[in-house]
Amino acid sequence: MFKLFTKGFWDVIARIILRNKIAILIAIALVTILFSTQWKNMRFTYTEANLLPDDHEVNVVYNDFLKIFGEEGNLVVLGIKDSTLFTVEKLNAWNQLSEAFKTSKGVEAVVSIKDLKKLVKNTEKERFELEPFIKDSIHSINQLDSLQQDLFEKYPFYDNFLFNKETKTIRTAIYLKKDIVNTPARKDFVFDELLPKVEAFEKATNLDVRISGMPYVRTLNAQNIVDEIGKFIALALGVTSLIFFLFFRSFRATFISLLVVCIGVMWTFGIIGFLNYEITVLTALIPPLIIVIGIPNCIFLINKYQHEVKLHGNKVKSLQRVITKVGNATLMTNVTTASGFATFILTESTLLKEFGMVASLSILSIFILCLLIIPIVYTFLPYPKDRHLEHLNKRWIGGFVDWMERMVKERRITIYITSIVLLIASMIGIYQIKISGSLIEDMSKEAEFFQDIRFFEEEFNGIMPVEILVDTKRKKGVMKLATLKRMNELEEVILETPELSRPISIVSLVKYSKQAYYNGNPKYYQLPTSQENNFILSYAKNSSSNLNLLTNFVDSTGQYARITTFMKDIGTDKMERIEDNLQTKINKVFPEDKYNVTITGKALVFQKGTKYLVKNLAISLSLAILLISLFMAYMFRSFRMIIVSLVPNLLPLVITAGLMGYLGVPIKPSTILVFSIAFGISVDDTIHFLAKYRQELQANHWKIRKSVYGALRETGVSMFYTSIVLFFGFLVFTFSSFGGTVALGALVSATLLFAMLSNLLLLPSLLLSLERNIANKEVLKKPSINIIPEEDDIEESDNDIKNNHS
Repeated sequence: MFKLFTKGFWDVIARIILRNKIAILIAIALVTILFSTQWKNMRFTYTEANLLPDDHEVNVVYNDFLKIFGEEGNLVVLGIKDSTLFTVEKLNAWNQLSEAFKTSKGVEAVVSIKDLKKLVKNTEKERFELEPFIKDSIHSINQLDSLQQDLFEKYPFYDNFLFNKETKTIRTAIYLKKDIVNTPARKDFVFDELLPKVEAFEKATNLDVRISGMPYVRTLNAQNIVDEIGKFIALALGVTSLIFFLFFRSFRATFISLLVVCIGVMWTFGIIGFLNYEITVLTALIPPLIIVIGIPNCIFLINKYQHEVKLHGNKVKSLQRVITKVGNATLMTNVTTASGFATFILTESTLLKEFGMVASLSILSIFILCLLIIPIVYTFLPYPKDRHLEHLNKRWIGGFVDWMERMVKERRITIYITSIVLLIASMIGIYQIKISGSLIEDMSKEAEFFQDIRFFEEEFNGIMPVEILVDTKRKKGVMKLATLKRMNELEEVILETPELSRPISIVSLVKYSKQAYYNGNPKYYQLPTSQENNFILSYAKNSSSNLNLLTNFVDSTGQYARITTFMKDIGTDKMERIEDNLQTKINKVFPEDKYNVTITGKALVFQKGTKYLVKNLAISLSLAILLISLFMAYMFRSFRMIIVSLVPNLLPLVITAGLMGYLGVPIKPSTILVFSIAFGISVDDTIHFLAKYRQELQANHWKIRKSVYGALRETGVSMFYTSIVLFFGFLVFTFSSFGGTVALGALVSATLLFAMLSNLLLLPSLLLSLERNIANKEVLKKPSINIIPEEDDIEESDNDIKNNHS
């Protein structure tokens, strides 16, 4: 029944397509126009990729911190390391540059050398007052020397915040308004105000200004993503169409294929807009991905058409056979590929869900477009010329097929030994794989902003914020001396950690207050004793200046305090070790009944997100394998065939994972995708091969050897063509400036190459070696889906088509 239904179904489809050509083309044009109206809803992401579910504990803690202290990633820093800055003219120009940003719409505050103030004791009024280091501007060398002495020797409160006293590096801190940090206004500030003003300053003073901070880095990184979409689409079109032309030697066939994939890309952008998704570093990969996956569909259909035309010379009959004979097989292969991507929808990560949804819908769309456009366009075109069919007789392809057949016939033991050796070597490599939770690892290493990140790491120990939230569980609990002492003990651990910068908190301000109480003597930059605390607090209560400084470190109720430090770009292992050290100290110093202390911050959230994704990788890949196994079971009704078909597809994944271990490519959000994508695509070749093998078995009266070699000869050429297109198509991604995209492209390309060889050598070898166990008539006689219709079925439908046309 299934067989008849499938046959009848594809006959009906062929009839509908070939008899309603104009209506279908108009419908495709209308859908394309409809999708183009959705492009306006596409927007580029202005936030970091949140890899964790919204209700995950790490996200909950981070959001609680944001509710109390607001957005923490709003700092942009400008820095200069140049001894010539310390001249009257240049330092004044630097201060003027900093002042110029105070009038910007998107800026909340600017803190530069000129804004630094001394905390001074007023004995008469018993309060602290703030006095500027620079009252207006610097007029003499003596003033400059006095400023340097004050900054670098007398006031440790500001050390490692606006300057590094060891290297004399100076920086300015620009705090953006928190409500623009995750909006397009951030981009306007960076490109319309920040960069032009900095460039003008550099030109006037001949100084090199370094710029960093998460808002700046994210803006330039997002711009790189935007710039690369066009580049990838052009490269993918160029590479795949060139390979296509080299195979077919036909401008006509190449142009038709390009038309199909270009419409596919337009539909992909329409899907992103319709679903109202943001363009992220992952969804940006889908348009070129659709080109790479769409071209093999075109190869299968056009190759089959030309093969049929050469066989019997009837164009209409050939086109009908393309739909009935290849349509079902390409549907199955596209469904399995889409399934590989669709497994990401089942993860809890919004980033991966959106990627999986758009990719799987786009793959099914490109299949529909190929199946409709290619047969219809060819009905309007003349009969193919002899030169267009020459590729079917290429001797070198025949030589490749002969080599495969010879290997399977004579070198089966060699194939098995090679597979086992590769498997063992890969298993050793897998144990060397590391996990990377770095926020900046995938960014372009050549980009100027990346060099600037490294500069600030070296001078100020990083730009990625790590926050420690101290909840004292009672109002005004932060200012208790016992709390301050506990916080100071924790800060000492941070100071001893080379990967973390000097912490900034209320503790530093209280130490600064004691120094001011003792007339600015730097040796008193320490926490007060309980007796001193009473005097100092009485001064602080009378001072409005201290209250202004307090708001950055303590909430309005005095219950919550924050300790801010910045972290270098380090691996997940180091980050976890640092977190464990801090947590150990927190558990020791802060009693649970009196305090609730949590570690958070963007860097930590990203690192935890990467760990979470790795756990999801196993689930995602298992789901892909299960889903595709179910397809196999439904198609072939044989458990043994499922096992035989999975082995050649799982081996390439293990080899790739081993390569990652040996080459030092870590598991990270970008490389996690490799396995599900490659498995979904590589299993297509297996389906084509096994479908043809089953047909050959029936034609050859269940003679195994003859059927295996027949299937190998028939499908080997198409599998080789499509694998080459996919290999070079994914290799396009290695031209990216993003490390993750390069790794994704190279690893998927390598996996697909291994998968092709595995499907052409290992799969037929397994079928021959296990022939007695697999090839019984009950197993393969009546599949649920008749992927490739038998010749007598086709003859019947040919007659129907001819009658309809006559």
